[in-house]
Parts: sequence; C-alpha cells; structure tokens
Amino acid sequence: MHKVWAVARNTIAQAVRMKVAVVVIVLLLVVLPVMSFIVVGDGTLVGKLQTFASYGMSLVGILLCVLTISMSAYTLTSDLKLKQIFLVVSKPVCRYQILIGKFIGIAIIDVVLLVVFSSIIFGLLVAMPRLSDAPPHEIETADREFFTARIGLSEQIDRKEIEKVAIKRYQELERTGQLPIDMSPARILKELQGQERLKRRVIESGAQKVWEFENVRPVAGTKVVFVRYKLRVSGGYEGMQVKGAWLIGDQRNQEQFGPGVWDSPIYRLDTSDVLEMFHEFEVPVDAITDDGYLAVMFNNLFVNSATVIPEEMEVLYKAGSFGANFTRVSLMLLARLIFLTALGVSLSTWLSFPVTILVCFVIFFVGTVNGFVLDSFGYIEAKGIMVLYNFTFKPLLWLFPRFDGDFNPTRFMISARLLSWSFLGQVYGTMVALKSLVLLIIGFWIFSNKEIARTIV
Repeated sequence: MHKVWAVARNTIAQAVRMKVAVVVIVLLLVVLPVMSFIVVGDGTLVGKLQTFASYGMSLVGILLCVLTISMSAYTLTSDLKLKQIFLVVSKPVCRYQILIGKFIGIAIIDVVLLVVFSSIIFGLLVAMPRLSDAPPHEIETADREFFTARIGLSEQIDRKEIEKVAIKRYQELERTGQLPIDMSPARILKELQGQERLKRRVIESGAQKVWEFENVRPVAGTKVVFVRYKLRVSGGYEGMQVKGAWLIGDQRNQEQFGPGVWDSPIYRLDTSDVLEMFHEFEVPVDAITDDGYLAVMFNNLFVNSATVIPEEMEVLYKAGSFGANFTRVSLMLLARLIFLTALGVSLSTWLSFPVTILVCFVIFFVGTVNGFVLDSFGYIEAKGIMVLYNFTFKPLLWLFPRFDGDFNPTRFMISARLLSWSFLGQVYGTMVALKSLVLLIIGFWIFSNKEIARTIV
C-alpha cells in the first residue's frame, strides 16, 4: 500500500505546481467574500442568502470540476510525454497501483479544497444576517425559510385514472373520425393526457379546489409549515395579479371520512399574487391533525370568466437542520468530482492531454443537460429512430453522469430542501461505486496492455 501512497504524494505535489490550481484557489478566495457583500437578490435577506448560496456553490462546483479535469488529464499524460513514467514502471510498482495512486492523490486534493471552500461559504452564509442591516422580522424569516431543511409534499396525481380517461377520449375521437391525421397515436394520447391533467388543475371563476396531504410529520419544535405555489391564468385575463382565498386545515367531514373528532383549526389567508412567480406563505403547525392530515383549499375570487391554474403546489415542513443538509450538499458535489477524477485518469491512459481534456469537458457538458436530452427523446414518434435510440444512445446516456435536476446540489440550498441520506447514497452508489469503478477498470486494462516504451536491441 505504501507504493500507492508514494504515487499519490507525487501526484499531489505535481498538481500543486500547476498554475491552474493556483488560479482557481486565489480566484475563489477573492471572489466568494466579495460576492457575499455585493449580491442583492430580490432585496430581502432571504433573497440575498439564496442568491449567494446559488452563485457561490455553482462557482465552486464549476471551478473545482475544471481543476479536477485538468489535474486528472495532466498527471499521467505528462509523465508519459516527458518519459518520467520510466522512473516508476522500472521499479516493482504495478501499473494498476500507479493509476490508483494518481486517483487517490487527486481525490485528496478535491476533498481538501471542497472542505475549505464549503466552509467559507457556510461561514459567510451564517455571518450575512449578522452583518446586514435587515430588520428583525427578515432575520426570523431567514431562519424559517433558509436556515433549515424542509421536505416538500406535492399533489398526488392518479396517473392510471388519467390514462384511462385519455384512452376513452381517444376511442371516442376514433369512432367519430376526429383524430388528427398528422399525429401518431402515441402523440395524440400524450396530448389527451396533458389536457386531462390541465383540466384537473383548472379552477373556474368562483370555484374552489382542495389538495389533501397525508403523513405530514414536522420535527418536534416546529411552529409553522409552508405552502408554496405558482399561479397561471387563462380566459383572456390581462392583469398581473390574482386574488384568492386560502383555507388551510382539517376539512374532512364525518359523512365522507367516517366517524371521528377533527378539531384542528382552519386558517384563512387572502392573497393577491403576481402571476408566473413562486409564492410562499406560512401556516401554524396546529393546522395539521394528530394523524398527519392537512388540507389546502384555494377559492378563485375572480368575478369575470378568467380561470386560475395553480402549478407546482406543495406543502413544506422542517425535517432537518441547515448544517447537516449543507454537509450532504457538499458531499453530493464531491461525488461529481470523484467521477470526473476517474474519468480523466481512465481516458489519460490511452489519449493525449488535449484530447482527454476535450472528451472530459464534453461529458461534463452532457451531464449538465442529461435530463433534458432524455426528456427530448421522449417526444420522438418515429419507431425506427426510437428503436435505434433505445439500443444505442440511451445506454450511452446512462453511462454519462447526471448533474442536472435532482442531481444538482444547488437546488437543495435555494429552496432549503432536505437532501436525504438515502438519495445521497443512491448518488454515490450509481456515480461513484458503479460508473467511476467501471471507468477505472477500463483504465486499468488499457494501461496494463499499453506499450509504454519500445525495446531496442
């Protein structure tokens, strides 16, 4: 094992001498503190904290990814180009030990730098409320809406029922000869399902809609829960705001749910919300019943024919601490760096430095849009292309990493969402234990069979 550590120490010394490492470290040490003072957000303390957390974590993530790619691509290719590898392979050191040592050396650098800069961001976030001139109520709001870790419960959609209704409508259109001739059956069914989902969200003028949530279990000591939503309007309405009344609490009755005592209070909130923007309000925790039930009702107070369409409605409640959640977010970013380290070390066994850099950045870019690419192929209607995609491109995309959507650590910080240990374990199991290991095994095999120097007699 001392041979591996010897290679790792040499790799660390080699990486520290790289100019790009010095540039990244100095840049982050200067930019992060300055950014914490100049960010504004939406003018509130929460908006300022969210903006700094988003930009700060994104900047650290991008620059550390660039540094990781550069180090992992350079360390072995430079040894091969400068023939320094001859000094190692001539000793009783196996080639797989060389690769493991280089991988561990770069991973150690990533861990150290991530700990340093994550600690800086964490310290700045904690200090910003004290250093700002925000009023006391904004500081209290920041404690409830940012310095926490919340679970979000969304509306449960009965997909089977929607599919059943869409098939019934499709059959009716087919019977009456009203099916569009320029659309495939699969596309028509998707459109009908979308219309049915939209129909179930629409709230007509003067009407109301109820969302029911079960198993709402905030941690002990929680005083409030949050309702988060975004509103859209149809029906020719040209205004910018929507007036409505929210009723939150236990709205069950004995006729519908059977005998029982439902004595939790019902809270009312009248709102005037800007369209197409996320809004959030708090409700006392005693609106939740002892069995974890909570109902949220919206009344459309429009007096004209305009209809309201609530989107992304969910209930948020505290389920953990900010510090623990920030640690898990940093660990998710570390998984990305470990994957890129394995990728660069593996590719450098058979590619030159410029090509390794290029391939790594291409894969990194694909990882940032992986979810978008997968969703885009879902709209392809040609069967031949779909068959080709399912057996060629789709497995290749699976091998690529996922850096967007739920795999983007920044989104957990902005909305104070809980990043669970189970989801983090899934990320490490897929990205580190499986994909990174496959890349390293491929690199071991290639490097073990690679002719480093030709024997001349």
